[in-house]
Amino acid sequence: MDKPIAVPEEVIDSAAGAIQPAEAASDKHSKHTRLWPFLGPAFVAAVAYVDPGNFATNIQGGAGFGYTLLWVIVWSNLIAVLVQSLSAKLGIATGVNLAESCRKFLPGWVSYPLWIIAEIGAMATDLAEFLGAALGFHLLFGIPMIWGGLLTAIAAFLILGLHGRGFRKLEAVIAALLGVILVSYLVETVLAQPDLGLIAFHMVTPILPPEARLIAVGIVGATVMPHVVYLHSALTQHRIRPGNEREAQTIMRFERMDIALAMGLAGLINLAMMFVAASVFYTSGLKEVASIEQAYLTLEPLLGPLAQKAFGVALLASGLSSSAVGTMAGQVVMQGFVGFSIPLWLRRGLTMLPALVVIAWGLDTTSVLVISQVVLSFVLPFAVIPLVVFTSRRDIMRSLVNSRPTTILAWISVAVV
Repeated sequence: MDKPIAVPEEVIDSAAGAIQPAEAASDKHSKHTRLWPFLGPAFVAAVAYVDPGNFATNIQGGAGFGYTLLWVIVWSNLIAVLVQSLSAKLGIATGVNLAESCRKFLPGWVSYPLWIIAEIGAMATDLAEFLGAALGFHLLFGIPMIWGGLLTAIAAFLILGLHGRGFRKLEAVIAALLGVILVSYLVETVLAQPDLGLIAFHMVTPILPPEARLIAVGIVGATVMPHVVYLHSALTQHRIRPGNEREAQTIMRFERMDIALAMGLAGLINLAMMFVAASVFYTSGLKEVASIEQAYLTLEPLLGPLAQKAFGVALLASGLSSSAVGTMAGQVVMQGFVGFSIPLWLRRGLTMLPALVVIAWGLDTTSVLVISQVVLSFVLPFAVIPLVVFTSRRDIMRSLVNSRPTTILAWISVAVV
């Protein structure tokens, strides 16, 4: 999969008009029209920031600790914005994604262990996304988990099938599913009526009870997903090719807008997940609500059937969209690090197996989801550190090399993670 996204010529032509000097472009294009060709990659990446793992960690965090851990989401989202900007910039500047960069610029004794670690992260990601979608089918329609898992696999194949019909169709479906999650949580927020003062206070006040450390680590892993650090650079590497350094800078400026919009929406959804859980469960004395199933069943007597169904729809949309994106990311990781890929149906089949084992053994779904996100937190530095190193090298990035403040912020983010 040398070119994860094939860019139609008409899009390149449209983008070419968008990256003309401002005085010429203003005669032909409105600001909205100039931005349009660049929107999409960050929205695909953003789906991973609202996947079923986020449901698990945010529900446990909100139900168990109220509004206290909202600041963890805020900090994690700010780190995610920075990391995704660096990833997108690497693809734009070099035409090479992060996994390919590791193979190209690092010795094999470093690159191959990084590949194995990245595959572990991809497995943990696929497990969470697959289980979440299967659980969504089960809760909404009463379908047994095992059949819900098979429906998830079919739906992921259908979504991924749009990839061959042009990247815009795939991005539109992913963005639509992200919109479904957003609307569902707007409904939840209106019905839950959370305390706005407590939300504002805890978003900016770091408080970490000792017993909340595991959940906090899981929130970081669920919010700053390592597999989309690799994926975002692949989504931008062939999308719109700059002809010179000035065009590269202009493309990156538009890409930052894409990231700000997409990551902003993802951050709002994550905050809503936690403060709705805090408002509904924690303030009602239901701190023992520690699973997605319990949350779903408890919502109806507390807020009514609309809240319950909105929650189930959001979970299903999250699982389906993130499952497809996770499979794409897995392909990028394998192809980039070792130079070959396997058929999507085979990769999807292999990644189904751990989830089917969890379902067959009757393990607690939410606990498995939380642990998978903790694993992602430990995998994350092995993706972010090479990214910061590459984007700080002028011989690789040329005019898009990190500024000194950006490099400092990036290394601080690595230390925080």
